[in-house]
Amino acid sequence: MESKWPNTIRRRILFTGFTLCVVLVTRPTSAIEIHADPEVIVQNGTTGILRCTFKSSEVVSSVTTVTWYFQSSHPDSQFYKSPYVIFYFTGGRGFPGPEEFKDRVQFIGDINKRDVSIQLSPTYFSDNGTFFCDVKNPPDVKGTQARTELRVVLKESYSQNNTTFIVAGVCGALLVLVLIAVAACIVMRVLHNRHDYEGAR
Repeated sequence: MESKWPNTIRRRILFTGFTLCVVLVTRPTSAIEIHADPEVIVQNGTTGILRCTFKSSEVVSSVTTVTWYFQSSHPDSQFYKSPYVIFYFTGGRGFPGPEEFKDRVQFIGDINKRDVSIQLSPTYFSDNGTFFCDVKNPPDVKGTQARTELRVVLKESYSQNNTTFIVAGVCGALLVLVLIAVAACIVMRVLHNRHDYEGAR
């Protein structure tokens, strides 16, 4: 039994050393987190802002890249079948994609602040669809693209949506005031009844 102990200890030491070498030499890559607004509604002919931010454990550098894709919701569009690159950013410079977006896409973020937002101006009905934001910050390159559904609507529809929100807000405020008034009346009645009961004694 005693002769087996040195071999067992030796194997454990070798295994521990090998594990430490693997941990020290192999640097794990963490996943990059990318976030964007789920939906953006914009009036036709105005400027649409597509916000996108990311979180990375690595320092932003010249090799950091940003890619924006677009997939149309219109079956007759050339961008319908699969996402198409409309903007690419690397080395501190932006490179617009196809002619349909070349003069309308502008980078408005600050990559050093992890903001890679773009604006689309003017917006057209043909822009209805899904925009994908993808960021690579080597060696932090694993992550899921963020997506934003862009809805381009008529001015009338946009105004109606705003009016609906305003009316809903006003109704909610009035309901709260009514509930407060009812609660105040109940409290006053309880206090009055208690006063009358104490006076009768």
